[in-house]
Amino acid sequence: MARVRLENVTKRYEDVTAVDDVSLDIDDGEFVTFVGPSGCGKSTTMETVAGLTRPSGGRVYIGDDDVTDLAPKDRGVAMVFQNIALFPHMDVFENISFGLRLRKYDDDEIRRRVEGAAEIVQLEGMLDRMPDELSGGQRQRVAIARAIVRNPDVFLMDEPLANLDAKLRVHMRTELQRLHRELGTTVIYVTHDQAEAMTMSDRIAVLNEGKLQQIAPPLTCYNEPANRFVAGFIGSPSMNVAEGELVEGGLETEHFRIEVDRAVVSDASIGDALTFGVRPEDVHLEAESSSIEYPTDPITARTDVLEPMGDEVFVYLVLDEGSSRSMAQDPATAADQLLMSVTPDTEIRAEQSVEVVLDRSKCHLFETETGDALTHGVVRRSGSDSGTAETQADD
Repeated sequence: MARVRLENVTKRYEDVTAVDDVSLDIDDGEFVTFVGPSGCGKSTTMETVAGLTRPSGGRVYIGDDDVTDLAPKDRGVAMVFQNIALFPHMDVFENISFGLRLRKYDDDEIRRRVEGAAEIVQLEGMLDRMPDELSGGQRQRVAIARAIVRNPDVFLMDEPLANLDAKLRVHMRTELQRLHRELGTTVIYVTHDQAEAMTMSDRIAVLNEGKLQQIAPPLTCYNEPANRFVAGFIGSPSMNVAEGELVEGGLETEHFRIEVDRAVVSDASIGDALTFGVRPEDVHLEAESSSIEYPTDPITARTDVLEPMGDEVFVYLVLDEGSSRSMAQDPATAADQLLMSVTPDTEIRAEQSVEVVLDRSKCHLFETETGDALTHGVVRRSGSDSGTAETQADD
């Protein structure tokens, strides 16, 4: 096990900056997931840790050692890729032991390590099978066992579940969490799947355009996003957003006004352009909002499309009665739309006029120009020195 530290790491390809001055500190035994849209730099950052990519600037440390100039084989890391890449002419034992045999380990040590790894990933009794006799999940476990036998200080996993079907991905998520708990090894995991990032990680590192946006525990990224990008990227469906202006007593948007305690936005001035955000689960029918301590005034809307999801129903609301906009557009980017989440037993239908309220304690405000978060909750709670939840990107 080892701590991993990146100091001002940058990677440029001619006129493209894939990683832009990224600094982060990953604790010994921590599971950290790099997440972000395609092309954000998450795989390049991992490859820099692995030694597969040499940074244009900055330093990489594993444990107490500066490994920036070391070859991948000398860094004490093991990688598991999206492409499992098993040797089809070798059985499971030979696939798992391939790296050990290259390093001239003796036969007894090889067998001890392979059998130990097979037990960890639950492949006992399958060591003599060929890859084409295995399921997708079993082949992925072979690839993980091949990494385990090296006893690495750091596991690097680049979208290892991407090629599996949905049900198997859920199962393998559980397997990887169990594996991390048993081994206690530092894990850096790359994915674009938010469910993987939220459920598996000790912390999530959110990247965009090569820059680190926030690194924090999953629920902190969800409830206290550092900026508008994190707010929109973490969470599915996305956070509702609307542009507004800070006025006396609140925030004025095109379709509604929200009371804002001035103390929570003391850094902003009247007339400033701010971006408002609220998640679908924090939008409530006015008739069913008695449990909300800090509701907004009722907002009139019309239901358009209902999406039953089993444990919840997504309700697409139109705020402008004259709008004919298709709900195929992302409601998070539409000024006259709002997405609400309700329980399956809620009595609601399409083309219905409704009154909704927002939970002011869960509303977010961002600086429109920079996108930085101003406050998470627009009320000053009793006994609090500040009405804003603390947001800190642990850079």
